[in-house]
This record gives sequence, C-alpha cells and structure tokens, in this order.
Amino acid sequence: MTSRWNRIASRLESVLALAERALQTRLGPATDPAFFDAAIAFRWDARRGPGRLRPVSSPQLFDLADLVGVDRARERLVANTEQFLAGLPFNHVLLHGERGTGKSSAVRGLLGRFAERGLRAVEIHRADLLDLPDVFEALRGASQRFLLFCDDLSFDAQDAGYRELKAALEGSLVAPPANVCVVATSNRRHLIQERVSDNADARLDAAGDLHLGETVDEKLALSDRFGLVIGFYPFDQATYLDVVRHYAARAELDAPWQELEAEALRWSVRRASRSGRTARQFVDDYAGRKALARTR
Repeated sequence: MTSRWNRIASRLESVLALAERALQTRLGPATDPAFFDAAIAFRWDARRGPGRLRPVSSPQLFDLADLVGVDRARERLVANTEQFLAGLPFNHVLLHGERGTGKSSAVRGLLGRFAERGLRAVEIHRADLLDLPDVFEALRGASQRFLLFCDDLSFDAQDAGYRELKAALEGSLVAPPANVCVVATSNRRHLIQERVSDNADARLDAAGDLHLGETVDEKLALSDRFGLVIGFYPFDQATYLDVVRHYAARAELDAPWQELEAEALRWSVRRASRSGRTARQFVDDYAGRKALARTR
C-alpha cells in the first residue's frame, strides 16, 4: 500500500512540476529584484510566447559631449532626467526631428551618464506596445529608474499600439509606475501620418476662432500626452562644420582644416544631409581612408 501511494505521490509531483513550467511559460517569469543589477540596458522580447525582459550584454552607449549643435535640446533632456532620478516631478519625453540629428544618441547618452546613479533603459518595439501593461508590471517596484525607450516611433491610422500608448501615458486607470519615464523618438512631430483631408472638418465659429476637426484632434492626442516635446532640427552649414571639427579633433586627424572643410562639404552634398550623423560618417570615412593609405 505504501509503495502504491509513493508512486501516486511521485506522479503528482511530476504533474505539478509540468503545470508550473507551463504556467511560467504562459505568464513569463517573475522579475528578480537583482535582475536589474546585472545590466544597465534591457529589451522587451515578445517574439516567442509571452513577452519578457532580456538584458543587453553590450549596449551601444554615447557620450553626450558629442551632441554638438543641439545644446538646448540636450540641456532640457538632461534636466528632466535629473528630476526623474531625484524622485521629483518629471515629464515623459518625445524627441522629434530630422533623421541623423541625434535623437536616439541623446537617449543612449543619458544611459551612459546616469547608469551609475541607478538609471536603466528598456527598449520596446512599436509592434510590442500592446504589451505595455505587462512591461509596467515587470518594472513596478524595482529600486532602479527606467527609461522606457521606443525608437523611430510612428503609427498608421488604425494601429492598435497608438491607442495603447495614449492610454498608458494618460487616461488609463492604471498609471505608469513612478520609476518609469517613457521616451520616444520620431521623425514625425505628431507620430501619425497626416493628410490634407484631415483638415476637411476644420471650421471657423462666429467669433472667428478656428476649430480643428475630430480627425486632427485624434492625431494630436498622443503627442500632447508627452509633457516634454523636444525638436531636433537640421543644421546650417556653420553648425555642421562645427560638428565635423569636433569629431576630427576626437579622431586626432592630422590634416589642414581647409582640406577637411572642403571634403566635408562635398560629402554633405552627396548625402543631401547636414547632420551630426553625416559629420561623424564623413570623419570616419576620411580617417579610414588616410589610415589605409599609410599602410600601402
């Protein structure tokens, strides 16, 4: 009789173990508080089964001192992050502007500067924004403070993630955790495609005041819920050359400035762009070509 009960107990243990593993697979593992001490950057992985946080072993950081030509934007972003880390009132952030002007680099720069003070970054892709409640719960209660980073954000008119993010920022009964600051970058000021037809419902009232139509109001609703909206704008030629000079000094290029200036301007014309990214790419190309020539 005892042997029979032992066999039954053994089978029950096996069944319970399988059930526990199945439940963990479905719900995702609970986040160990020490998990966030092992890395400074994480990504939300929802490719297989339920989403979960995964550490980024070698995050691509950036030196904020290399953000030349966007001083005001950088200072506002740093100040908001200082408030956030100090437990003071802060705002969720939308960085918008032309490609290559430093939006994503600014976020990576914040992580590099403030990681030792407990700042962490969690990257979430636009397609996974429906998981925002789960992401918030995974971060809620942790001692660290998190930038929830969504890069190159834009939406189609019917995108479900648009409404999820709008509700998460303001409007849902469940507020984002106090230790989470949402930071998004976008080439679009209002995050969603705008059409001429959107203005069809605009009208003037009897007092001459302009009232936007419901379609426009809906498209403005999300960007308005970011308390801090910072623009990154194209450089003029002088600023572009200042950035080239900065990166050339960092690379310790031994070349006459007149030569660098002329080549940098030709490079920007070929790329049809004057931005920090264009300046860095020019200096990388120039330094590489000169170094290769010396080996021959």
